[in-house]
Amino acid sequence: MEYLLYFLSFFFANHTPQHAIYPDVLHYGFQIELNDQNDTILTDATILLTTNESTEAIKLDLGTLQADNGLGMQITQLSWLSQDENKTESPLDYLHQNDRILIHRPLSKNDTVRVHIQYKGVPKDGLIISKNKYGHRTFFADNWPDRGHHWLVCHDDPSDKASLEFKIIAPDHYQVVANGIRMEETNLPSNSKLTVWKEEVPLSTKVMVIGVADFAVNLAGYVHDCIPIYSWVYPEDKEKGFYDYALAKEILPFYIQYIGPYAYKKLANVESKTRFGGLENANTIFYSEKSIKGDRSNENMIAHEIAHQWFGNMATEKSFGHLWLSEGFATYFAMLYEEEKYGKEKMIELLSKSRNLIVDYSRKKNAPVIDTTTRDYMKLLNPNTYQKGGWVLHMLRMELGDSIFHQAIRQYYVRYAGHTAGTEDLQEVFESVSGQNLHQFFKQWLYTAGHPILTITWKFDPAAKLVTGTILQTQEDPYSFPLDLSLVMNKKENIRHTLPINTSMTTFSFDANEKPIDLLVDPDTKLLHSHTISPIK
Repeated sequence: MEYLLYFLSFFFANHTPQHAIYPDVLHYGFQIELNDQNDTILTDATILLTTNESTEAIKLDLGTLQADNGLGMQITQLSWLSQDENKTESPLDYLHQNDRILIHRPLSKNDTVRVHIQYKGVPKDGLIISKNKYGHRTFFADNWPDRGHHWLVCHDDPSDKASLEFKIIAPDHYQVVANGIRMEETNLPSNSKLTVWKEEVPLSTKVMVIGVADFAVNLAGYVHDCIPIYSWVYPEDKEKGFYDYALAKEILPFYIQYIGPYAYKKLANVESKTRFGGLENANTIFYSEKSIKGDRSNENMIAHEIAHQWFGNMATEKSFGHLWLSEGFATYFAMLYEEEKYGKEKMIELLSKSRNLIVDYSRKKNAPVIDTTTRDYMKLLNPNTYQKGGWVLHMLRMELGDSIFHQAIRQYYVRYAGHTAGTEDLQEVFESVSGQNLHQFFKQWLYTAGHPILTITWKFDPAAKLVTGTILQTQEDPYSFPLDLSLVMNKKENIRHTLPINTSMTTFSFDANEKPIDLLVDPDTKLLHSHTISPIK
């Protein structure tokens, strides 16, 4: 055994992809026991997995027990579970270190097996065991981006999706919410209760979730007569919370109409201890304790998290480097919802605020939207990923038109719902639907740092009756884009011109019978940029 452990330690540190691989997980079954005496969880996990290639060993993620603080998980049993009715088990050799389990057993390509793992411990992260703002004990999962492995044995990567079942055993005064549909709630001896939730739609670990607390629960209504909308809030916030979260009844139909069918069998909006303002867990969205106001002032945030049910949860970015396919989409679709509800001026207001955030952020960090080098994924939660990603979609819509944009969005979702995609996949869909080559557009807005920084000067020549001027791009690399200018002649007359900009310097000349009152740049808020403008006297 000593030699085997030495071999596994060496193998683990020096393995190559053909020797040890992450399997494709098909289904997770978790039975988790919680208690009020301490923060230790007892977990019994059964994982159905398959291999996409031959291998000598497989890997799974699970937080390891830390000697300094006692946090982490300790495996008590690991075995293969036979496929026969008797479910005989065969113990396996494994190594658990550095938050990873290496299970040593040769497997052939396309082998499908079940691994049974029992473990216990106090989660370092991922499952937040604490007290809520009213002093009551709570248990809330908070897996995003890759914190789920601190309490769930899994492949903690957005590209690997699996169906799941949570069986939660907890003191019977708690209520339990989780992904999917509640299948069972049974009182057990010793004042405990079993609650079973099952989700058939494959999910990434980042959006798997449980919430265990004292809740007030409200059925806010149904969408399309078949999708129940629930609000789960602390009892003390019942009146305000039910009112705020019921906005989901208005938001969900808009996305169904615009994008496509809702993939899940319920939508629950849950007050929680998440560290984020909102967390888009599949069909079970968690919001911070500060989210409930009683005045529906967080409508944009709720719309953002619901949009994630399509983009991020169903059509998932293939890696966190392409996170804008989740956060940028949710940001822009929340704007689309508010534009539909409140009108174009609301959209312009939201776009202007977003543009200011992007410009301010670029002064601090000049980086492209697509960032495949950062390993601290929390750092990707920035205006590049959210606001700039949303602006990219807006500029695609402005360039291609509403109809083509809408068709492309629906086609992208049809193609990648239930799967993962990269930015190149989105580009291919938009090019196919529009018939245009969008290489330059995607390259400059997503793979290049920064944005156009324009210095514009202009003057009026009364003799020639001309407005002339110069547009300089002062950033390092010139962008290509259409720029709208508007000559303000008087209170009733604005003369629009659109210029193709593709070099560092562009000159223009417009006919004008009299001196304009002003020259407006991008009057319809269609271009991500910053500018200064000066008339020459």
